[in-house]
Amino acid sequence: MEATTYLPSDYLPIVIQLGLALAFIVVTMIVTHLIGPTRHSEKKDEPFESGIPVQGDARTPISIKYFLIAIVFVLFDVEVIFLYPWAVNFKSLGMLGFIEMILFMGLLLAGFYYIIRKGVLKWE
Repeated sequence: MEATTYLPSDYLPIVIQLGLALAFIVVTMIVTHLIGPTRHSEKKDEPFESGIPVQGDARTPISIKYFLIAIVFVLFDVEVIFLYPWAVNFKSLGMLGFIEMILFMGLLLAGFYYIIRKGVLKWE
């Protein structure tokens, strides 16, 4: 087989499209800034949160439990994504694929057992 060589001119359409996209973004931001209203007032500059009055400071500390549960959720949610391609290709992977998935699920369940034993999911 003969290797295909690409010249820099072959990438010209991609560079042009990227340049046009960036130019569109910059021009749109400049134009909206220039033609947009600039009236300021105390009520208008106040943050709006779905009609709920603002209370306290946004910098108040949040319990670490919230972040632990969020990270655990993302971790196990992403791991479940790996089950779909395995299920689609189950027959073609054969016994080795099945054993690998049993190992994968075993490690996943071991991690889940560990976080339960550590009490990460217990909310106070």
